[in-house]
Amino acid sequence: MPEITDHHNGIIQVKISMSFPLRWVNSYVLQGPEGLTIIDPGPHTPENEEEWNRAFAEIGRTISDVKHIVLTHHHPDHLGCSGWIQQQSGCKVWMSERSYQETRLMWGPDSTMNSDLPELFRSHGMPAEWTDQLEVHMNSFVPQVTPSPEVSFIPMGQHLVMGGREWMPVETAGHAPGHVSFYHEESGEILCGDAVLPQISPNVSLTPGSDPEPLQSFLKGLLKLKNLEVSTAYPGHRNPFKHFGERLEALLLHHEERLVKIEQMLDSAPATGFKLCVSLFSSKLGIHQMRFAMCETLAHTRELERRGRVTSFRNKDDIICYKMK
Repeated sequence: MPEITDHHNGIIQVKISMSFPLRWVNSYVLQGPEGLTIIDPGPHTPENEEEWNRAFAEIGRTISDVKHIVLTHHHPDHLGCSGWIQQQSGCKVWMSERSYQETRLMWGPDSTMNSDLPELFRSHGMPAEWTDQLEVHMNSFVPQVTPSPEVSFIPMGQHLVMGGREWMPVETAGHAPGHVSFYHEESGEILCGDAVLPQISPNVSLTPGSDPEPLQSFLKGLLKLKNLEVSTAYPGHRNPFKHFGERLEALLLHHEERLVKIEQMLDSAPATGFKLCVSLFSSKLGIHQMRFAMCETLAHTRELERRGRVTSFRNKDDIICYKMK
């Protein structure tokens, strides 16, 4: 049975299983006159189908009661079950148009990500012992996002009615292009997906064909969210929290400190992206965490280049290296 928490404000939190280290993703069930709305139903696995069936029974509803699924972003642990639930219920699935573009980039019929990502990593010095694992690793996510939902686009700038209340979509980027949080102004509550998390820093990744300046986009998004008066945040991972403003400040500081750390590494000698990645995150990682670590390292080196603080060049082996400008 998934852990279910009724927050007694029209929001029911359902913890849906996912892989280590996060262990669960928060889905939120909102009940209102417009029907049942699910925010981010989690990755599609046979186990999670059973978890949802048990969750519906626990809250006294059935899958056919679902009228809307709303996705904060395109990652498998958030999008995954939406197609399956849509097939069972006929519900509408909503996401931002930009986020939908990312699903096509990652898993669409014309996707070249399985070759583009290893090539990016190779060009930054990642050895074959890692890059050779990437295709199998990336393919492992396909069952988690199958079947694909038929998608409607969230109308930005207009309120979305969920749980009998009007929520304003707030689009940010960095963790995922087209990420949408949902803000209820009267209560100060925000369903913030992975834009802001209470204990961990959301991954910020540079990936081929996507946002060319992901860290800048992420930092701009945090500043945008600072304009909101938030009482309680309902995140995609861990538990709801009230120190939203403090978390925004901490995340802004965290990334500035990481930029300084990379500069300090490059002060002594030029380095490849992979060498910087291992220095920042360790080499004792599985391929899933190593992919995140490498993409995040490259997001930071790109930001340092954008700010004119480092420059890149190719060494004698045609590998991209970074040095202080």
